[in-house]
Amino acid sequence: MKNKHYDVFVIGSGIAGQTAAKICREQNLRVAITDNREFGGTCANRGCDSKKILLQFSELIYQSKKLEGLGVKKLPKLNWNKVQKFRRSFSNPIPTNTEQNLKELGISLYHQSPKFISKQEVEVEGKVVSADYFIIATGNIPRELGIEGKELLKVSEDILDLKKIPKSITFIGSGYIAMEFACMLATLGSKVTILERDETSLTNFDPFLVKKLISKMESLGVKFIFNADVTAVKKLKKNLKVSYSLDGKSQTLKSRMVINAAGRAPAVEALELNNAGIEVDNDGVVVNDYLQSKSHPNVYACGDVSNKSLALTPLSGLQGYIAGHNVIMEKSKTFDVPCVPSTVFTTPNLSSVGYGEEEAKTRYKNIKVYQGDARDWFNAKKEHEDTYAYTILVNERTDEIVGAHILSSEANESINVFAMAIYNKMTVKEFKNLIFTYPSYVIDFKSMMEN
Repeated sequence: MKNKHYDVFVIGSGIAGQTAAKICREQNLRVAITDNREFGGTCANRGCDSKKILLQFSELIYQSKKLEGLGVKKLPKLNWNKVQKFRRSFSNPIPTNTEQNLKELGISLYHQSPKFISKQEVEVEGKVVSADYFIIATGNIPRELGIEGKELLKVSEDILDLKKIPKSITFIGSGYIAMEFACMLATLGSKVTILERDETSLTNFDPFLVKKLISKMESLGVKFIFNADVTAVKKLKKNLKVSYSLDGKSQTLKSRMVINAAGRAPAVEALELNNAGIEVDNDGVVVNDYLQSKSHPNVYACGDVSNKSLALTPLSGLQGYIAGHNVIMEKSKTFDVPCVPSTVFTTPNLSSVGYGEEEAKTRYKNIKVYQGDARDWFNAKKEHEDTYAYTILVNERTDEIVGAHILSSEANESINVFAMAIYNKMTVKEFKNLIFTYPSYVIDFKSMMEN
């Protein structure tokens, strides 16, 4: 049988891979795309979207508890089966709809993780397929822990599929995933423990706000154990026993579930990239500013698997757009990390955009730091919320806003205003001249930048 040949072969069907494939197909190139899991990628099928659907229900319970006795007479009760049915109504159609859309565009589909067998060929579904260009968009997968009993660990998508709320749960790691689901499950009644190797959580976020968030989560019932080095997990009759070292002493704890939330790694191992001479480091496929492999000019990598990724869905789409266009016309578009806001969907949200304080100090001679606690301000008091704080960074010479970090119930939305301000190099004076709705969280930003 004659081997199949394509102009472009895309590996991964998330937002990055889909975007690149569609751009190439629009130029009448022969395009194929493959995925070793359901089409549509992590975020739509088993990640961000599903997470947000579930979180709104725990947020409802949390908001009701805050207002209990202030007008709320009876707390709502959740039917978890119906909550999950509602979530699946979003995720279940994604694979079929994605495949149908790609087929209608004339893109060939494969359903397996391919293996490179040469610089121009992969083996997939028992066939040898060649292509002029390859676009790798396989994303990230949970980083495997090298501990005894690692096969007993669950990962984030197992939380999304929970049939019932566990009585107790332990997270190994305290990044986005652990912090978000810890808030959700603690609010819904789980006994939650977080084991973290470092001295604190969310090290990429503003430490002033992280400290307040940890305190808030502790008030929700989340137990943090820092400087804990997990060594083993063992199955008991009902529970799992987690062994860890703390201050040189061996400790154990028990819980119904244990989640590996110790980070994610580029999904490249199954591809056998070495057969094609494609260089990889700990952050992913090594690419230049055009998202072109530095070791194989006919290979591009985009999304979370690129070593220039920040593991954010909007950036994956942008990188897919850039990779697709550079296949069509080599070196036509470069990837410069834009001003991208990010949010940890905890209770409350922790959001950030621009520079952190330490990085800002290395870039500017003098910075002005506006930092404070706003829990006594109207917007927090009206919600009976005890956690609301901020850190805003300004280049003192130009008066331009260069970083903003917000901890509030609506930070995930309001941070976008600061993203636009920083992108447009707005000064504090220009920002304060804007008119916002009152009494919104956004109008509070003006008060935050007072001397």
